[in-house]
Amino acid sequence: MGEQFIEAWRHGKSDTDTFDFESPKALFAVLTPKRWELLERLQALGEISLRGLARSLGRDVKRVHEDAAVLLEWGLVERTESGKLHVPYEKIHIEFDLLAAA
Repeated sequence: MGEQFIEAWRHGKSDTDTFDFESPKALFAVLTPKRWELLERLQALGEISLRGLARSLGRDVKRVHEDAAVLLEWGLVERTESGKLHVPYEKIHIEFDLLAAA
């Protein structure tokens, strides 16, 4: 981990992606419970078709497509050349601060 930090410091690049949200409300508008479940399942399954993912989740293909479209737009899910979906991250870490009003 220390080597990764030093490398990022020297080159001004990190090997991680950061997604910023202006508030927890904005975060939870993107990462709804159903989308979080979709991400978890997709990480567990690896590359899979949209229909296969919907079947695995026990959800309607249209609704899974809508959720996947949002996650694709944000870059949390990607499509392979063959059109299958996958999560390009081994780990997704979420962090936010709650500050007292001034």
